[in-house]
Amino acid sequence: MSTSQPQPEPSRVPRRTGQPIPVVVLAGFLGSGKTTLLNHLLAHRAGTRVGVVVNDFGSIEIDAMSVAGQVGDSMVSLGGGCLCCAVDGSELDAYLAKLSDPVHRIDVIVIEASGLAEPQEMIRMLVASENPDVRYGGMVEVVDAAEFDATRRAHPETDRHLAVADLVVLNKTDRVDAAERARIETELGALSPGIPLVTADHGRIDPELLFDRRPWTETRGQLSFEDLLTGAAEDTEDHSGHAHTRYETTEFVTDGALAPRRFVEFLDSRPAGLYRIKGFVYFGVPGHEEKYEVHAVGRFLRFAPLPWARAEPRRTQLVLIGSGTDGPALLRALEACREPAPRDARPESMWGVLRYVRQEAESSDGTGVPAAPYS
Repeated sequence: MSTSQPQPEPSRVPRRTGQPIPVVVLAGFLGSGKTTLLNHLLAHRAGTRVGVVVNDFGSIEIDAMSVAGQVGDSMVSLGGGCLCCAVDGSELDAYLAKLSDPVHRIDVIVIEASGLAEPQEMIRMLVASENPDVRYGGMVEVVDAAEFDATRRAHPETDRHLAVADLVVLNKTDRVDAAERARIETELGALSPGIPLVTADHGRIDPELLFDRRPWTETRGQLSFEDLLTGAAEDTEDHSGHAHTRYETTEFVTDGALAPRRFVEFLDSRPAGLYRIKGFVYFGVPGHEEKYEVHAVGRFLRFAPLPWARAEPRRTQLVLIGSGTDGPALLRALEACREPAPRDARPESMWGVLRYVRQEAESSDGTGVPAAPYS
């Protein structure tokens, strides 16, 4: 482990180095369990290289890295590829530029927002960022089940934060009984209608809900000591009680094109238990023959047009992750989105998809956050 005292670099637009790195915002009031959840994500990240930005001046205990202590204006660089920065909000662009530098080979960046931060401001900064190497990847609001009512009384802005979340994690459910948990879930459903809700204790959610975990066989270069320890621990653990056992994965592959309007209707009406959608879609509409990457976390939705590789088959490949979902029903709904004659489709049929392609757009609701990235 080595430490250094980096100085924020001047604002700049880095060179594009491939697919933009998703930036996930982890928010929630003091004591909700954000750091515990972050530790869990890092401990079960497998081969994924995670960059962490801590928007607070406090301690972050990263159990997976065997690092604990104050992270104030310093960067901790570890062989496993985790870079942890404690920064002021005004420095965010500079630190994201550092983390997105190709030398670090970061796969995903997680920002742990201060317990008193306005996540809406952080979302605005990320959506408006001119850095082509990063993209907003959704906001997760962590809620303390044991202190739910007290938090709302002390911090009335809780309701506003819930309204801009893409995924809500009801944490510390082991500290309330079933009736109280059901009551809180009902209230959260009213406060954040249509926003998926995940329940957890000790922050244990499946990292796949937020980012891909690279299989060990795909880890580039020599494994670090921390990687070996984590891998050995996972090999010997009983996985029956792990978070991933509570979720179902549905895969959909077709060589045919999808009708953009029907597919967007499917996305707009997806069930609350469907937490994440990822993959590539072929629409084949004249003028829009690219491969469209689709990424959804909770209600956050984004498309990105990409070129096809040479000789790559025109194919749609999707992975859907959820809890309590009906896999066969999802597959039937996706089959109904198939388009047998895409070249006969009119270009305006893509308008629904293009709403979710990253654009420099102004907000229509006065918040400063474009409406387009949200479903």
